[in-house]
Amino acid sequence: MQLLIINGPNLNLLGKREPDIYGNQSFETYVESLKITFPDLSIDYFQSNHEGSIIDKLHKSGFSVNGIILNGGAYTHTSIAIADAIAAIDAPVVEVHISNVYARESFRHHSCFAKNCIGSITGFGLEGYTMAIRYFVKMKK
Repeated sequence: MQLLIINGPNLNLLGKREPDIYGNQSFETYVESLKITFPDLSIDYFQSNHEGSIIDKLHKSGFSVNGIILNGGAYTHTSIAIADAIAAIDAPVVEVHISNVYARESFRHHSCFAKNCIGSITGFGLEGYTMAIRYFVKMKK
C-alpha cells in the first residue's frame, strides 16, 4: 500500500515552532518512526508552504497512491483551490490537524477541505497521522 502525507505551511518548523502546541519532534524524525512502525507500507512525505505546490502534488499523486493524509495548516481554513483539488482526485484523503482546531481561534473552526475528505482527525498531536494510517490499513483488508 502506498500512502502520501502532505503537510502545508509552517509545518516544516515542527519541533521548533510553538512546542507547547505542536511538540518538540521534527516531522522528518516522526516520518522515519512511521516507516519503522509500518514496514509493509510505502509512506512518502511532502511539505510545502506554497498553495500551488500542494495542489500540484495532489494532482500528480492523487491517481496513483492508495491514500493521502493532509494537514493543510492554515490553508485548511482558506483554500477553496486545495478543496477542489481533493475533490478532483481518486485517492481518499484524511484531513489531520495536530492541535485541536476547535479549541483555538474561531477562524480555525471551519475547514474548506472537510466535505471532500473521508474523515478528519484533530487534536491528538502527531498521533493523528498514525491514526489515519491505521484507518487506511484497516480499510485495505
